[in-house]
Amino acid sequence: MSSCKLDHPLEDVENKLGSQEEYLPKDVYSQCTVFLQSKPSQLELNELFHLLKKYDLASEEEKKMRDEKLKQLTRK
Repeated sequence: MSSCKLDHPLEDVENKLGSQEEYLPKDVYSQCTVFLQSKPSQLELNELFHLLKKYDLASEEEKKMRDEKLKQLTRK
C-alpha cells in the first residue's frame, strides 16, 4: 500500500472498517473486528486503514490481494 505519514487513531480505523463492511468478505470483516480489540500497534492500525481505504472501489483482483494482506495482518 502507499505509505502515509499520518497516524490513524483506533476510532478512525474502526469507522473505516464500518464503512467498508458491506464490501468485505464476512470472515475478513470479523477477523478485523477481533484484531482491533487486541490493541494493535500504531503501525498495524495505519496498515489496516490503508488496506481498507477505498476497498469498495478496488477491482476484484485488487480486493483479493487486499483480502490476503488483511488476513495476514489480523492473524494473531
